[in-house]
Amino acid sequence: MVKISNRRERKKRDSKNAIIEAAVTLFAQKGYNDTSIAEIMSEADLGLGTFYNYFQSKEEILKHFLAEITLNINQSYTKLLQEPRPAAEVLSEMFLLTGRILDQNRFVLPLFLSAAARGAGGKPHAPSPGRLTFKSIFLSIIQDGQAKGEFRSDIPAEVITEMFHAVFQAASFSSLDIGFMENIEYKLKIILTGLAAGGRQPG
Repeated sequence: MVKISNRRERKKRDSKNAIIEAAVTLFAQKGYNDTSIAEIMSEADLGLGTFYNYFQSKEEILKHFLAEITLNINQSYTKLLQEPRPAAEVLSEMFLLTGRILDQNRFVLPLFLSAAARGAGGKPHAPSPGRLTFKSIFLSIIQDGQAKGEFRSDIPAEVITEMFHAVFQAASFSSLDIGFMENIEYKLKIILTGLAAGGRQPG
């Protein structure tokens, strides 16, 4: 009985993963709006009705995928915290990691930006894999840099954190003849230069 139950659970897991993988492939190829549930299930080689055993809509798949991205970002952040590093280095690595993930999965960018906007401000929680939002992670890094004297403290950490959200948004709509990653790398250099302690401008 246990073997049958385990086999059933494994089949459910495999079917769900197949749907997610098919959806991600089609979202990347055709775009989220131009992909139908029927096309997703055809790509997954599963019956149309099977879709609703796991998801209620395409958006639910997108949210599930975004949750996986958030988990990956959290795991990377937790790993970086295990050894002493300058806050600027942690900030750069996390920013570029997030940028690469978004660049490879551009279809999730609108939902990511919306989720990041909703997660603005507030006190950061203790680092815990899979629980910190994008903004909570960056807010924690910036506050840590300010506390250590690495980053200027005359500007609220919450305001600085919002800039990183704005960078991804601006790069995604940029009309410049450069790639997404090159665009955000230039902007990162500007932000880090302005963040450096001692960069206070006369008022």
